[in-house]
Amino acid sequence: MAADWTVIVLADRGLYAPWLYTQIVKLGWHPDLRINAGGKYRIAGHSEWHLLSQLVPQVGSAWCGQVICFKTHALNCTLLTCWQAEHTDPWLIVTNLTPEQADVCWYSLRTWIECGFKDIKRGGWQWQQTRISDPERASRIWLAVAVATLWVVSVGGEADATLPASSLEALPETHIARRRTTRRSRPRLLSCFRRGILLILVSAINGSLRLCGRLYPEPWPATRIPDTRGLFAQSLPVPAQQETYP
Repeated sequence: MAADWTVIVLADRGLYAPWLYTQIVKLGWHPDLRINAGGKYRIAGHSEWHLLSQLVPQVGSAWCGQVICFKTHALNCTLLTCWQAEHTDPWLIVTNLTPEQADVCWYSLRTWIECGFKDIKRGGWQWQQTRISDPERASRIWLAVAVATLWVVSVGGEADATLPASSLEALPETHIARRRTTRRSRPRLLSCFRRGILLILVSAINGSLRLCGRLYPEPWPATRIPDTRGLFAQSLPVPAQQETYP
């Protein structure tokens, strides 16, 4: 990110509410909220309402544009949609960013929240065992948790980024590892969080506590979907053309 921080708030479709969208915008942040496909929308500047479900009728279709979402509690927003093969249902995302600024694939970052739950709870800081009921005390603990998480992820991330490359090519042609490999990229065997905790514990036991690490951010998702407002015909229930993924 640049010096001027941009905060994008991601939330699952079960959490969408008009007041939440409005409050996020009031804070100067940018909502990126998923909605259900059961409502209606109309293109900004047009009068006809259409079903949201008609925007992405099949796998491989996508669209984005400025719309008015919902006949009740109408929301003036940018609507980003896509349906990829690995998803059971299409994504319909509402945001206050323009179609030129936003990208529907940013929503894929929401899955990181699940990893965060694990790190904060049973997989890490054991927050589920807290008996704190005072919000002010809890906020101080959350600050400590946030700083500690940043520390262990930076230590683990630095180690993860400097792991030795696979030596598969150096093995004999008849080696069992060559026969079993799928040639696809493998997920991490240890998360950066878990690796960081282990390295810090080992350093503490050895009497040479590792004080800091380095963050290696992964590439920002980017799958541009063009603004197709100019392709929309008022008499049609869906855009005349749609972007299709290969």
